[in-house]
Amino acid sequence: MLDKLAELVIFGLMPLVVGMLVVPGNAVASERILNGEIMYRERIALPPNAKVTVQLADVSLADAPAAIIGEQEISPAGQVPIKFQIKFDPSVIRSNMTYALQARISVDNQLWFITDTRHQVDPLSDASQTVLVRKVSGEASAGSETIVGQDWKVDFIAGVDVLPEPRATLRIAEDGRVGGKGPCNSYFASAEIDGATLTIGQAGSTQMACAPDHMKAEQALFEAFAKVASYKLADGTLTMSDKDGHDVLRFVPAS
Repeated sequence: MLDKLAELVIFGLMPLVVGMLVVPGNAVASERILNGEIMYRERIALPPNAKVTVQLADVSLADAPAAIIGEQEISPAGQVPIKFQIKFDPSVIRSNMTYALQARISVDNQLWFITDTRHQVDPLSDASQTVLVRKVSGEASAGSETIVGQDWKVDFIAGVDVLPEPRATLRIAEDGRVGGKGPCNSYFASAEIDGATLTIGQAGSTQMACAPDHMKAEQALFEAFAKVASYKLADGTLTMSDKDGHDVLRFVPAS
């Protein structure tokens, strides 16, 4: 009887164990890799402690944070062109969704370069990608803050004497998407940053009705967005100005 059991264990169960051991190999085989390189136009060298973060993101929803599909951190970054390989699960990719690559280069947690335009990509394509990053403004790179990836609260809107509560908020994502909450409605837009130059596209919003002072301030906020031509970041305050240099918006950190 014992000999029979031994035969079952050896000859019956062992194939099951072997089959179980093969499963992880199948999972690894389904993984895809998106290849590419990071470039910038400035003729400057990166310091030895520079770090690159590059992400494959689902950017389908304009009024929601991007969903990260895959990511790679490269440290030390070396010098451009900086090669990257993002590993991801192809089963999460949907044909009706929009995907983009976003990258940043930082030194000692200070942002030096970032993607300021959408680099749309087909994740299932075998084509190698070249992602161009732009240097952030002098004020941002010299300090520990940047306007990108931060939550801001409005402190001044041109034409509004008294800001209603709650104060409007702002966040500019690394892929250039703008979102926040006005005095009444949630809103979304897009931004392009080139050095100290900043432009914000037409804002869309939900359609709630609120008190007249809230609606007036919200309309003034959206009108100010359309006038923005540049920005400066100093002492933790973000100031946006029009093409003539007049301040139209001011934000402070939303802490």
